[in-house]
Amino acid sequence: MQTSRIKTPLPSRAVAGSGLAAILAGALLLTTASRADDSAPTGGPGSWQSHKYTFQFMGFTSTYSCDGLADKLRIVLLAAGARADVKSVPGACASGFGRPDKFARADLTFYTLTPADGGTAAGAAVPGVWRPVTFAARQPRELALGDCELMEQFRQQVLPMFTTRNVVSNTTCVPHQESGSNIDLKFESFAVVPAKKRAAAASGGGP
Repeated sequence: MQTSRIKTPLPSRAVAGSGLAAILAGALLLTTASRADDSAPTGGPGSWQSHKYTFQFMGFTSTYSCDGLADKLRIVLLAAGARADVKSVPGACASGFGRPDKFARADLTFYTLTPADGGTAAGAAVPGVWRPVTFAARQPRELALGDCELMEQFRQQVLPMFTTRNVVSNTTCVPHQESGSNIDLKFESFAVVPAKKRAAAASGGGP
């Protein structure tokens, strides 16, 4: 009795070629995406946006006085790219000036820069640039681990008022203790070109 053998066909050249083509296409897409990121605009014209916000601190680890909270928020706003005329005013605190208050608050008035659209009036555009911002313990130097919950709340409630990209937050706050907490917030903020760089560009000088 003769036994028949079933032969499994080997992949044809056409099939193998299509697999190779898919791999090459994927590599091309990755290369194109990489170039797109590399060629992303570093700046352009912008326009100022006005913001008013009452910041009510809610946390467990640190307690601020209303004036202390206002001072800290002004530092953070400027570091994030707000215009230099930030107003951070202590709210009404029952504890009085300079005394810790569990319900500390501050009234914020500030301007952020947003990329201008085609409808921006001539002469009204402000030169803007994407600049990296990093918040960590002692960066800026007035920021400490005890401000972890403050920064977490700032990221959630105030940072969306800025024009940002590539936001990466690895901040971890442990209630009632600084041990184990970590401030780690990075992003790019669309902010005004520094006056020195604007003057250098206008005079034809270098960076």
